[in-house]
Amino acid sequence: MNIIKRLVATFAVSVAATAVYAQDPIKIALIHGLSGSSFEAFSKQAQTGFEMGIEYGTDGTNEINGRPIELIIKDTQFKPDVARAVLAEAYGDDEVLLAVGATSSGVTVGMLPIAEEYEKILIVEPAVADSLTGPDSNRYVFKTSRNSSMDMQAQALALQPDENLVVATLAEDYAFGHDGIAAFKSALDGTGAQVVAEEYVPQGATDFTAVAERMFNALKDKEGRKVILIYIAGGGDAPGKIQAMDPSRYDIEISMGGHILPVLPTYKRFPGMEGAVYYYYEAFENPVNEWLVKEHEARFDTPPDFFTAGGMSAALAVVKALKEAPDYETETLIETMEGMSWDTPKGSMTFRPEDHQALQDMLHFKIRVDEGVDWAIPEKVRIIPADEMDIPVGRDNNG
Repeated sequence: MNIIKRLVATFAVSVAATAVYAQDPIKIALIHGLSGSSFEAFSKQAQTGFEMGIEYGTDGTNEINGRPIELIIKDTQFKPDVARAVLAEAYGDDEVLLAVGATSSGVTVGMLPIAEEYEKILIVEPAVADSLTGPDSNRYVFKTSRNSSMDMQAQALALQPDENLVVATLAEDYAFGHDGIAAFKSALDGTGAQVVAEEYVPQGATDFTAVAERMFNALKDKEGRKVILIYIAGGGDAPGKIQAMDPSRYDIEISMGGHILPVLPTYKRFPGMEGAVYYYYEAFENPVNEWLVKEHEARFDTPPDFFTAGGMSAALAVVKALKEAPDYETETLIETMEGMSWDTPKGSMTFRPEDHQALQDMLHFKIRVDEGVDWAIPEKVRIIPADEMDIPVGRDNNG
């Protein structure tokens, strides 16, 4: 009888412990720059998207397997040393299950070894550089944001490159810019198109006179279609200032990728321009995007932007992994996420097992100006499917 009582008591304790564990929150850190840069808007969009993604993915409960999701917000201040410190704090002191961030590629690079040191997952969103899943990355890093190769292969496809195309490029002088131009040049290999000049400017540059003159000089005497490709994430209005220098006198046109909605009014100066972009809310038709657009407009009186879509995509990856993983040990989560596909506002994404980059579709657009719309509309020409782009493997986690 005593044995039976002890077994019953042990079972009761086990059930009680399980019930308590079931209520323990699942802690997720959002590591983004929230102060100190013009990129703050990107971070805030990503955070809003992540919160909405958790809501959508959990049917409004914000719980997975009976456990509430607790978001812990950390500000990198756009400083690499601060980013490393707050990520270590999140993994160590806050005991988060995983972290998501950051905004700037240059800042995020410094966070990669922290994930490896603590042997915990870091989901990169929305930073873009290819190097974030490259040789200096590690198996704990997954990346839901698109990368520079996707940006630039899609941009190259939008330009329809052939031997008639001659290009000068302008980018920012850090990982985002250098990786992007390297990817663009790689995408042109074998097409006959030429890059005749590469120019790089510091982040935050506002004077583009000298670099524009050098690009004009490199292009003006060439035969064929002459294009200046601008790949700048920050402010400074490089496209407008270069356009004001009248490149058309040399039959030079400007091309660039899309941008966030607050910047798109400036694109009204470029009607008919074609390029590629990660996301525009009217271009993707699927249930996730329909919900995001409807809810975002209802709550904020504006459509979702592309970093909002990115944040939601990251959250939906987390939800899918946590629902499918048999336990929340890091190795189990890695095994669950490698090769995992999930639905996003852009359609399906898949984590490539070799380097954990999320493969995804891109949008080929043509700028349309509608006086009834505050911004220029990146109207869909077509969706460029992921399998049409040959995205290099950054590192081989199986090698």
